[in-house]
Amino acid sequence: MKKKFPEFKTDAEAETFLDTADLSEYDFSDMVPTRFELKPKNTAISLRLSETLLLEVRAHADRAGISSQSFIRLAVEQAIKSSQKKRQH
Repeated sequence: MKKKFPEFKTDAEAETFLDTADLSEYDFSDMVPTRFELKPKNTAISLRLSETLLLEVRAHADRAGISSQSFIRLAVEQAIKSSQKKRQH
C-alpha cells in the first residue's frame, strides 16, 4: 500500500521533501491538478454580464474551486486557443 502524500506548511518544507523523497512510494489518487498563473495580471477591464450568466459563471467557478475572475480568464484563454487551432487547420 502506498503512503499518503504529506501536507506542508511552507514552500521550503515542500522543496526539502521533494529533494529527498521517492515519489513512487506515494498515493496521488486524491490529488487535484492545479494550474499556476505565472504572468502578472496588470491590466483591468470592466465587463457587463446578465445576472443569469454571472450566476452560471460563479457556479462553474465554485465547482472548479477557483474565483469567478480566474474562471472567466481561463474561458477567454481557452476560446483564443481554440480559435487559433481552427485557423491552423
